[in-house]
Amino acid sequence: MDVRRGGWLLLLVGALLAFWALLAGPGILLGVDLGKWGTALLVTVAWVSMYAVSRMPMGEAERGLSPGEWKAWVGTAFMLVATGYFLAKSQVFVAGPAWDNPDARAVGRNLVLLLVAWSVLTGVLGARWKGRVQEDERDREIEKQAAGWGRSALTFCLIGLAVMLAFSPADRLAWATHFMIANLLVFALMWGWLCEYAATALMYWKDRRGTQA
Repeated sequence: MDVRRGGWLLLLVGALLAFWALLAGPGILLGVDLGKWGTALLVTVAWVSMYAVSRMPMGEAERGLSPGEWKAWVGTAFMLVATGYFLAKSQVFVAGPAWDNPDARAVGRNLVLLLVAWSVLTGVLGARWKGRVQEDERDREIEKQAAGWGRSALTFCLIGLAVMLAFSPADRLAWATHFMIANLLVFALMWGWLCEYAATALMYWKDRRGTQA
């Protein structure tokens, strides 16, 4: 038990270091691209965590969480990291398009790696519940309501962007290049997905607490 607890503590430390490298650390430290290594470390921590979960026997705590809730929490965590990383590095998109902007290419590469890792981990979670019912009427109702929250968040973000661009003086929009606006639209999509996953996870949590009460 102590060995297992020490392993989870080590994974937590690794995740915190990865978050620091992606969100708060300098771009280059001692000649090392922290964004690249932070992404690699985060993906490694996620892989090891999911492997450990897949090897654990089915316990009471896991039986209380539906596959949909597990996927929602994992999606929320990955989208939170992705949106936070995008905002922390958003200044690199002002410099120019990707083919002439190595910093923007690096940020895009790291975001794609996060997306690939998320997709693979979702598959691992699906294999974990192979043979079990993964969706029922409750899951579909929660997904429907959460999708509404996601659409509302996306709409609000797009309206805010349109109002800012339409009513800001031209001399204050020097940063709003075509490349920057394109990436802001991508961020709007990421924001909508984050809100949808977060709403899904919270609805499952509230429903589970109400059922246990």
